[in-house]
Amino acid sequence: MKQNFLHILLIFFGILLPKQLCAQEIKNDSIDTQSDNLGNVTDAFQENFFEALKQKGIENYELALTALNKAEKAAKSEENKAVVYFEMGKNHTYLKQYAEAEENFNKVLKSQGDRLDVLEQFYELYYQQREYKKSIPLVQKLIPFDEDYKEDLANLYILTKQYDKALEQLDELDQVWGESDIRNALRAQIYRATGNTEGAIENLEQKIDNNPKNEKEYLNLIFLYSEQGNKEKAFEAAKNLLKNNPKSELVHLALYKFYLNEGNATEAIKSMKIVFNSEEVDKETQYKVLGDFIQFVNENPEYETELGEIVNQFSIENGRVYEKLGDYYAAKNRKEDALNAYEKGIVQDPDNYNLLKNTLLFQIDFKKYEAAAKLSSEGLEIFPAQPLLYLLNGVANNGLQKSEAAIESLEIGLDFILEDPKMERDFYEQLSLAHRTKGDAQKAKMYADKATAIILPN
Repeated sequence: MKQNFLHILLIFFGILLPKQLCAQEIKNDSIDTQSDNLGNVTDAFQENFFEALKQKGIENYELALTALNKAEKAAKSEENKAVVYFEMGKNHTYLKQYAEAEENFNKVLKSQGDRLDVLEQFYELYYQQREYKKSIPLVQKLIPFDEDYKEDLANLYILTKQYDKALEQLDELDQVWGESDIRNALRAQIYRATGNTEGAIENLEQKIDNNPKNEKEYLNLIFLYSEQGNKEKAFEAAKNLLKNNPKSELVHLALYKFYLNEGNATEAIKSMKIVFNSEEVDKETQYKVLGDFIQFVNENPEYETELGEIVNQFSIENGRVYEKLGDYYAAKNRKEDALNAYEKGIVQDPDNYNLLKNTLLFQIDFKKYEAAAKLSSEGLEIFPAQPLLYLLNGVANNGLQKSEAAIESLEIGLDFILEDPKMERDFYEQLSLAHRTKGDAQKAKMYADKATAIILPN
């Protein structure tokens, strides 16, 4: 029994064990070997530690702490005590006993060194208390484990009004990861907080004079002019960047908008194609650009051929592009084109619920019942609690005159409806149809009466 307990400790709390023990664990999975390194674990330690985990699991944090105090007294090694202190810290955090939680996390760090899970819990503790200054040293220790924490650090500098450090951190991230809407928004927040937009612009212009090929400073300048609403200056800065750095791809994120605003569709399309082909521009940003172009084509339908070319150009790996195209056709009441786009998209993005729903609705509208029955069944494996999918599956099976399958799906789906009388009435109407097709007139009438009895809100 002792060996089993030690094995569980290693699985759940191995990160707290000394580094040399973790290395040895890779070389030798023997529980006996791990036991030798951990030292003796008494029955009292084991019993109380498990009791603490159980009580924490049911949110009895006070009782968990009582058990942990007993486990601490029974612990025979620093490693076991560290595990106990870590659990104590978590329970104190749940109880909002922040000073006690901080004390216990510090004990673990003092005993075991900088451990990822302890640092993360500590960071969460400080963040809950809005202790942003205290959070900064912890995040600096977390960065070697996960560089995503660099954005947290920039945000903490802003929260503590260390704006110069925040801008320096944001610039560093842009150099490594490329431009980001989030980081640009943080910059805007800094400039608004300092009220020194003009000073920031002058500083950027000086940097550009010193190095006209500095893409990053040009992009920041374009952003600041845009924030001020000075589109003419922003457009001029973008054109200057392209002139001095013809290979810049990120500048086209600004240029396409300026070209669209002045009605220069030819140049706008060229810029958007560069954006769509760029590895420096993330997919979310590319989708926003596509959305802007779809809106443009909606107002200027003569460019629809170019829209199709763009979609085919960068839609290979993600269904969201086809989803946007389908939405465009649906808004135009071009149902067949919409269905074609949605069906292409759902093949690539089956986890997209809105895309799934729209595809099914159009398949049923076109009486493609076989395809709708198959797709809704596949969708229910991913979204088993969505009543609409059960309804659409029932409609499709009714269309195929598969009454038993329709009834089964509809009866299950009824249990998932939450205060939606219209959907509930649709379920009853489909159940009535299924029983009528099956030849059960009594049940068909019963469900028809239930449908009629539902009063829809005005």
